[in-house]
Amino acid sequence: MPQSPIAAFALAHETPWARDLAAVIPTVFDERPPENEVLGPVRPRGGPAGVVLHRGHEIARWGDPHRADLTFSVAKSYLSILAGIAYDDGLVPDVEEPVGARLDDPVFQGPNAAVTWQHLLQQTSEWQGTLWGKSDMIDRNRVVGGGPEANAKKGTFRELRPPGGFWEYNDVRVNVLAYALLLVFRRPLPEVFSERVLQPIGASDPFEWHGYRTSWVTLDGRRVQSVSGGSHWGGGVFVSAADQARIGRLMLQRGEWEGRRLLSEGWIEKSLAPCPLNRGYGYLWWLNTGRQRAPAASERAFCAVGAGGNYTWVDPERDLVAVARWLDPAVEKEFVRLAVEEAERSRRA
Repeated sequence: MPQSPIAAFALAHETPWARDLAAVIPTVFDERPPENEVLGPVRPRGGPAGVVLHRGHEIARWGDPHRADLTFSVAKSYLSILAGIAYDDGLVPDVEEPVGARLDDPVFQGPNAAVTWQHLLQQTSEWQGTLWGKSDMIDRNRVVGGGPEANAKKGTFRELRPPGGFWEYNDVRVNVLAYALLLVFRRPLPEVFSERVLQPIGASDPFEWHGYRTSWVTLDGRRVQSVSGGSHWGGGVFVSAADQARIGRLMLQRGEWEGRRLLSEGWIEKSLAPCPLNRGYGYLWWLNTGRQRAPAASERAFCAVGAGGNYTWVDPERDLVAVARWLDPAVEKEFVRLAVEEAERSRRA
């Protein structure tokens, strides 16, 4: 069978990152010791891989789509799904409620007492402090994906605004959300995600979700690890492209899988509503507002994105899910265009 155009393109445009991620991670985020210390597990990555689904059917694949690799910040979008499960279960009934109103923990008190669930989900919390040995200062003035232009170097002092007053991509604050979700579920998040998401959608490849050697806590007499929302300092999610496509399909189907409701439509609506301070961002999902991120995709398209070229693109108007692992980020727009073309060819077939 001849190779599809999108497969040939993805294979020809591998990320510039070396495959030895243990050597990459301490250098790629513009940090010096001790801020760049790796605290979670890391393994060498595989080669480019991916899969494209149209109307739920696979229309293209390349590489090894069943290999489980680190996803980096794609894990943030999985935290968003878990927050939705907590919302649907009544564990977090109001996203505009301060986290500390429900959780009696020093992490959510003092200067952080006004931080809400929505602030954490939209990256506008301005949470301040140190969690698991990493200070929020490490990611202050970090410019990612349409956030306000920083006036200073990443990792340097910036006067904080009130919670909800500034959008900034900050991995320490995402880890704060992961910790908060652990406290409301009272169970390790990988267990919850496997039981409530992966098993119902038929995910079958290896899956792991780790935190750091510093993020173990005792909860109800059980020693559990608070996971990280990415792989900035190691840890995070190891998952295959094939299972990522299933997760994307769940989002495309607005939380329903084979007649079973896994996530409420109300949560999907909240997740994909643009943040007022960055309209290209929702609840830890990147949006295609104004078709700015990917002009070939529809206005309603959205994506999960991880450093190193990890993408899960979902376009509801085309019934399309496209997953790429280890793609050169410089060619993301062209990748999406080719995915749309694949879907159009499939529609006409």
